[in-house]
Amino acid sequence: MLTFILRRLGAILLVLLVASFIVYTLTAITADPLRDLKGSNAPNRQELIDNRIELLQLNVPIVARYFIWLAGAAKCFIGQCDLGIAFSRSNQPVVESLSAAAASTIQLVTAATIVAIIFGLTIGILTALRQYSGFDYSVTFLTFIVYSLPIFWVAVLLKEYGAIRFNAFLSDPVVTIQAILITGLIWGVILMAILGGSWKKRLITFSAAFVATGGLLALLGATGWFTTPTIGIVGVVITGIGAAVGVTALSTGLANRRTLYASLIVVGVWGALYFPIQFLFFYVPTGWMLLLTGLVAIGIGIGVGMLVGGDARKEAARTAAIVSFITYFVIVVDRVMLVYPAYVDRIPQSGVIATIGSKTPGLQGDMWFQILDGFAHLVLPTIALALVSIAAYTRYSRASLLEVMNQDYVRTARAKGLTERTVVMRHAMRNALIPIATIIAFDIGALIGGAVITETIFAWKGMGALFVDGLRDGDVNLVMGFFVVTGVLAVIFNLIADLLYSALDPRIRVS
Repeated sequence: MLTFILRRLGAILLVLLVASFIVYTLTAITADPLRDLKGSNAPNRQELIDNRIELLQLNVPIVARYFIWLAGAAKCFIGQCDLGIAFSRSNQPVVESLSAAAASTIQLVTAATIVAIIFGLTIGILTALRQYSGFDYSVTFLTFIVYSLPIFWVAVLLKEYGAIRFNAFLSDPVVTIQAILITGLIWGVILMAILGGSWKKRLITFSAAFVATGGLLALLGATGWFTTPTIGIVGVVITGIGAAVGVTALSTGLANRRTLYASLIVVGVWGALYFPIQFLFFYVPTGWMLLLTGLVAIGIGIGVGMLVGGDARKEAARTAAIVSFITYFVIVVDRVMLVYPAYVDRIPQSGVIATIGSKTPGLQGDMWFQILDGFAHLVLPTIALALVSIAAYTRYSRASLLEVMNQDYVRTARAKGLTERTVVMRHAMRNALIPIATIIAFDIGALIGGAVITETIFAWKGMGALFVDGLRDGDVNLVMGFFVVTGVLAVIFNLIADLLYSALDPRIRVS
């Protein structure tokens, strides 16, 4: 394994050297860093031109200039990166411009990727298991439509219906009978299609979903939840129980009582800690506190699983840790919701769901205000990016799982009497994820390069905007800074995908 990684790192270094030379040379040949000064009417124009020539060393041949840049970039290995000066950004060091842009883009890419993976793989698995059903045909039709939609058009629709009209509703949240009926009808049809079965079962599913969804929406409207949203200890416990049942069903099956009991015990622990942890949230609102308590949540799950799991300690610890973290996350979301009324009072004109930028300028408040503000700005561009990826992941995961489900070893597993959950989750899914791992790795690398159109529409100053500005202004150093980040991350994620193969399929060995 170590030999393989070292050999791949050597190949990666060679690829980056050759690619960086080509990109630098082509950009330097086609770019004119003096264009803005040549068209200037300033009386000291020639002096400004001479200063920029000296600053950017434009009197040095391009090849020699590349090696000067490479020498500064090589200092990154010792923690002293020198990628030059970005003259188009008031002579700011390129490293500083990259830090701000990369942080913004990584925040956006992380959220979009997590959403896309969760929903894309889930929908793809469901459609594969319900092949040639009405649900499968409907999802296939919708995914092809979403995948073919222009991203700028999707972004405009999200601004109109996801921000402007939704903000108008939140300013005066009145839940009408029509909205209750339509929402209940939609969720009833969706759940009926997913669960399937006989027509009697479908009607029962539809009726239960219709009543539950419509009743919940009516209750939220009557209690004024949209004005002062909260989850509360009851909501935390109910969500935790649902997570315990769902994760256990997928991980080990509900027949494994010890794993289920471990997960439910973890939910009970967090129910008991709900009020004590509020004091920690109020008096120590820092990012490190959230990180440490998140690690504690995982540790609680592992500890309970090891104590209660019996012979299946490993599976119980893994399942309880996941349930514990989900329950803790819900408690954090509940704490963020508490600042919602005060947050709305501070942004009366812009609306809750923001349409431009990555944060509200000049917003004062503690960590919880910043988290809520970040979510308000992140939600629309995340949905815009995730929609296309969800459509792609759905199609790829469906095709991959269908191919695996027809293999001999899957039929053998069924012939041995294993449950369908065990056959799908333990035998089929691991092999089906091998091609998906490659797609996700390349997708992440591409997204980190910046979704130029999405960032432009939502005024999100990330890597895409940085690259466009560098090309427009002829700023070679800025373009090369973009290349360093995106190129390195692209090849690293490619290496990670290769390593994931051996983790997903024990038959694959790296040597």
